[in-house]
Amino acid sequence: MRTRLIVLSACFAITALVFSPTATAKKQTKKRKLNVGAKAPKGAQILIDGTRKLLDTKWTYWKGPRFSSALPIKWKLLDDPVDSGKVLVSHDPAAAGGKYGAADIVTKKKYRDFRLHIEFLVPKKGGNSGVYLQNRYEIQILDGDPGKHGMAAVINEAAGPYKAYNGIGKWNAYDIKFRAARFKDGKLTEKALMTMYFNGVKAHTNQRIQKVWGGPNSGIDGGNDGGKGITDVPGGLKLQCEGHDIMFRNAWIKELDITEPDTDNWRTPDTNRPAP
Repeated sequence: MRTRLIVLSACFAITALVFSPTATAKKQTKKRKLNVGAKAPKGAQILIDGTRKLLDTKWTYWKGPRFSSALPIKWKLLDDPVDSGKVLVSHDPAAAGGKYGAADIVTKKKYRDFRLHIEFLVPKKGGNSGVYLQNRYEIQILDGDPGKHGMAAVINEAAGPYKAYNGIGKWNAYDIKFRAARFKDGKLTEKALMTMYFNGVKAHTNQRIQKVWGGPNSGIDGGNDGGKGITDVPGGLKLQCEGHDIMFRNAWIKELDITEPDTDNWRTPDTNRPAP
């Protein structure tokens, strides 16, 4: 009898440990930090807050070969259709008909390694835009497409988890940790690396990005050796305008110095050493 009681007590202790409120709370806390509504950590730079002042201060047009708009930025600031506040909308007449590169906006500041959070809402079926890391590597926003050219994909290289998509008219979040390509004596030695969560669901883990897709209208190095000629030049965060009125809000970025080729460290939202 005594032996039975000891065994039962041990079982209850293990069960309590596995299903403890503390363990559950930790998982929920992590998901909140990697999901819609995530707050910027200490040292992060706010990129989108719904104000015209910040838009003009932080952003400009990317003047690539297809650029056909003009400053000031024509993108709209409208009321958030779900919550309070204003949101940024990728609406510019120059991009009508799907002319990416005609009115894309890019941050004035350029980055190498970083942690990024950005939220977006697709208002209509087939809505299309993209988040370009270093104004090179596109993380696709495309309603209705679960493939390598679709929602949450490292475009043309790795499909995202479409099931994590909240759908039309709802807010979604990309949380990305990015390590820039490395060079030695002017030669590429390590390709860019990234890990990403999509609405709190792991989407990509230490994904090597092979090239810039889409040609010279896509961004930096798009016209170099078919997009494979990556140069040792930092780039801004770019948002694509392709005539689909995608909404953006709560975007922030924190510069990092990721020394080792590992971007899958998410113990806190701002792990790895800050950039010097």
